[in-house]
Amino acid sequence: MSQWQLAVDIGGTFTDVVLLDAAGATTVLEKVLTTPKEPAAGVMDGVRRALARAGVAARELRYVIHGTTLVTNALIERKGAVTALVATAGHEDAIEIGRETRYDAYDLGLEKPDPLVPPERRFGLGARIMADGSERVPLSAPEVEALVARLRASGAEAVAVSLLHAYRNPAHEQAVGRALRELAPGLRVSLSSVVSGEIREYERTSTCVANAYVRGIVEAYLRSLNELLRADGFAGQLLLMLSSGGTCTVETACEVPIRLVESGPAGGAAAAAHHARATGASRVLAFDMGGTTAKICLIDDGEPQITREFEVARVWRFKRGSGLPLLVPVVEMIEIGAGGGSIAHVDRMGLPKVGPESAGSEPGPACYGRGGDRPTVTDANLVLGYLDASYFLGGAMSLDRAAADAAIRRHVAQPLSLSLTDAAWGIHAIVTENMANAALMHAVERGKEIGAYDLYAFGGAAPMHACTLAERLGVDRVIVPPGAGVRSCFGFLASPLAFEVSRSRTVRIEHIDLGDVAALLDALEGEARAPLALAGVRGGDVTVRRFVEMRYRGQGYEIEVPAPPGAQDRAWLQALCANFEAVYGTYYRHVPAGLPMEAVTWRVRAQSPAPHLPPLETAAAARPSPKGERPLFVPMESAFRTVPVWDRYALPAGWRATGPVVIEEIESTTVVTPAFDVAVDDGLNLVLTRRTS
Repeated sequence: MSQWQLAVDIGGTFTDVVLLDAAGATTVLEKVLTTPKEPAAGVMDGVRRALARAGVAARELRYVIHGTTLVTNALIERKGAVTALVATAGHEDAIEIGRETRYDAYDLGLEKPDPLVPPERRFGLGARIMADGSERVPLSAPEVEALVARLRASGAEAVAVSLLHAYRNPAHEQAVGRALRELAPGLRVSLSSVVSGEIREYERTSTCVANAYVRGIVEAYLRSLNELLRADGFAGQLLLMLSSGGTCTVETACEVPIRLVESGPAGGAAAAAHHARATGASRVLAFDMGGTTAKICLIDDGEPQITREFEVARVWRFKRGSGLPLLVPVVEMIEIGAGGGSIAHVDRMGLPKVGPESAGSEPGPACYGRGGDRPTVTDANLVLGYLDASYFLGGAMSLDRAAADAAIRRHVAQPLSLSLTDAAWGIHAIVTENMANAALMHAVERGKEIGAYDLYAFGGAAPMHACTLAERLGVDRVIVPPGAGVRSCFGFLASPLAFEVSRSRTVRIEHIDLGDVAALLDALEGEARAPLALAGVRGGDVTVRRFVEMRYRGQGYEIEVPAPPGAQDRAWLQALCANFEAVYGTYYRHVPAGLPMEAVTWRVRAQSPAPHLPPLETAAAARPSPKGERPLFVPMESAFRTVPVWDRYALPAGWRATGPVVIEEIESTTVVTPAFDVAVDDGLNLVLTRRTS
């Protein structure tokens, strides 16, 4: 089979496609408008365009790797299946009670997200497993049969089974699952012990319910997309990007679709991590700004941080605790409503604001000429000279400068008594400040010094804002990779097949049974390896990493610690405790002496070898010259200056220039401000370095 690979990323505004051969000699990049009502249509449009440009048939593709916002959108828009919940009797309302905390102590009109399952579709079972895994009340077969009848009467299409302490002993959940599949085969059944086998009942139940809720829509979408690809002749493997930065098969994605909740953004982090490993950069700040949102992620030593606590469908986007909690592995990043389509307006207090509302792809920014009449960041960048109206998407789409002018004047300039230029610069500056504040907060919360990082800028809009953002953050070096506008797709192509399994089992270190720990870790490894074997990965090619969540006794939350390699003996245990103290010290700068420790959750991640991502080849000129020039607004001069415009595809390794300059490629435009010099490195990255004098 051919070595052609294709990656597709559905964003809020654009759907990105990258087609790549094994040698990297031929690369085709496509960017088409997202079709929100029928996402598969936009995907196939981009796929067919890319294949046609390369003269490649669909049957020549070995892999199609896909990242999608389908799960997130279904939860936010409440477009999932009619779902029921089966819980331990007396705990049916855990998903509504939550943790009985207030995310805003002073908001008298506090709103919480409505549970995905209403009270009338929550059912209790009298069977009971205790915290140590022992059975207190056996499962009753007649009660389960009666439950099936009640589920049928409720009209449920999917059911989440989340029984008390199933993370410790899943026997009751497994028995209920078998009965439901036998007696009600039309129901889609999700078990909490399969979806997320971790402690904390509310979060585990919320995750299981969300998985059941989106399972039908994900299965239908993937089935439809697979059929469309097969109809075009595709005979390879369709893979999905996981939120944790790995990929998985369609079968795995349909079993635990909640693992796809941050599928697209994880690709950007994977691309930045690949760059860090390839160049030896120890600290990289991934900055992904597209049409709808901006994502910021810290990459240390070539690895993005992973979190297991995530929220979706927040009532207030930036208020932690106002959403539905999920216990799934997710690349840790901060995401804000700051993209090219973010809408600018003047609020009731007379203050200019940008975002989080976005114009998306329908109708899009005013300059798209698709019916939008509200000013966006893209409109402002067009007015400032950062974009060429005739070269947007390489000339495939023309921008309407007059519409952008009119929208900014009406909604921002006139209400604030500003000139058109000042209003446009204000929009650009505000959205950049929003991103800077988010990045600083994200770094400070993790004890990181953000000025020590290289800024890795990608996404359609990021290279236009990278210099001003870097100045605000005190960052001295900016990297803009080739194909920056579709770089998340390159992250998909660089991601290994991977799967993670966890199980909570609280163990006091001084009383630990190392034989029991070895058996638990071996069982988890078997579960983690299974999806990779399904994808055809040979067992000898799988890399396994183990982690333990630990705490000092009496603490309410844990920190993740890498488990040492080797057999689980006393030396292994001493190394594990030393690892815990080292990680604890990085978080809190103080390690208490002599306090007893305990392990709470055990975690195993299995992954295939990371794919080789070849460097892009371009037909760079030996001695390039500017393709033209245009007026560019320079804020430090409060005036426009005519600057050279360079064709990125003509720039060879070693090329250098002094800002201000504009560098254009089909999917994005890099604006180099007067404070920066720019050069092209051997990997054809644009390296922007801030001048110190």
